[in-house]
Amino acid sequence: MSAKKAFLRSAVVLYFIIAFEVLIMISPFAGFFYSVFNPVLLKLASHPVTRWLSAFYLPHMVLPGDGFLVFLRITGSVLFIVGMALFLVCAIQIYSAKLLKKGAVLGGLYSWIRHPQYLALGLAGIGLSILWPRFLTAVLWLVMTLIYYFLAKDEERRMLSAFHDSYRDYMDRTGMFFPAFLERRLRPASPVGKGLLCFGFSALTLCIPFLLRAYTIRHLTLWTEASNAAVLAILPEDRPMMDHRMGDILELEEVRSRMRAGNHYLVYFLPREYIMQGMIADTGGDWKLFEQHRSLAMITDWVINPFAHLRGGHHAMHAGMKMPTQGHAGEGGGVVRRLIFLSVEGTDVASPVDLFSINASRVPEFMVDVDVHNLILLEVKELAHGSGWGSVPTPMF
Repeated sequence: MSAKKAFLRSAVVLYFIIAFEVLIMISPFAGFFYSVFNPVLLKLASHPVTRWLSAFYLPHMVLPGDGFLVFLRITGSVLFIVGMALFLVCAIQIYSAKLLKKGAVLGGLYSWIRHPQYLALGLAGIGLSILWPRFLTAVLWLVMTLIYYFLAKDEERRMLSAFHDSYRDYMDRTGMFFPAFLERRLRPASPVGKGLLCFGFSALTLCIPFLLRAYTIRHLTLWTEASNAAVLAILPEDRPMMDHRMGDILELEEVRSRMRAGNHYLVYFLPREYIMQGMIADTGGDWKLFEQHRSLAMITDWVINPFAHLRGGHHAMHAGMKMPTQGHAGEGGGVVRRLIFLSVEGTDVASPVDLFSINASRVPEFMVDVDVHNLILLEVKELAHGSGWGSVPTPMF
């Protein structure tokens, strides 16, 4: 294998390592991974030009209340599963042909397109970019697709050298990444046209995540009636309860006294057993998922049943605890919700949308557990400035 080809394949492997960050961060190996990767993320986040790369563009911690976002999240799981399944089928075809010394693989999926394994990895990559929607993942997916193109061209050159006539006929009747009839309609004839197609594809790949981020923010379940705070509900069905009681909660003395004058706050309204609260703030060891040694169950649930972990609470995933949407009874029998207060710094806040600005820093300050119906404060806790993963940039919605 040439040094150039080894480099290109290493770049593809690097993409999948970074795209699988969400799996690594809930595993016992998170500390080792972030000892290398987190300095890179922090470096990107420290500079205004690259800060967007460490941000997220789709919901990951909140349950989407919008049908399109729900559909998109399910599509991500489908694309990832289908893409990986197709890749395995292609790998079986290739390596069985090598072991049996059958020569070039031209049947099965390869009878339609010449590089179905790269198409499969591309589909899986799109799925991963939805499942773990960090801008960096989307950018690396774009880089990966360009690498696949060069790898495919190199493989075709070698196959023509080894099987000239038969492979040339094969190339004439198949497409490179899509069926021939479709590629003939889409493929530009001139070099200028190919350059414009590449530029347009790259621009579209980079623009779509920004459009999705703007759409996501517009469809969050937000309470915005306070002048210095916006409250984001993890569960859309909590909106009536939040709308009815949030103003009164902010007037509680233990809450009001901790909200500094002149500061703006992003407040998370969530079930007390919400499994991913460690991504918002370090609320305790139970919510540092990499310490739970349940990685396989969480990974499976994250892919196959994408909303169960958001709705089911920490122990529901492992031990059948009742859903947090049913609430946890407080002293008066009401529904308990946990509110996590983050002060927003580094940006001018003219509207609630500005609280989600990529340039803003969101610093955990304190949390309260409240019996919402009876307006009883059950617990108040000051929080360290960081999430359960320390300084790692984590999703904000």
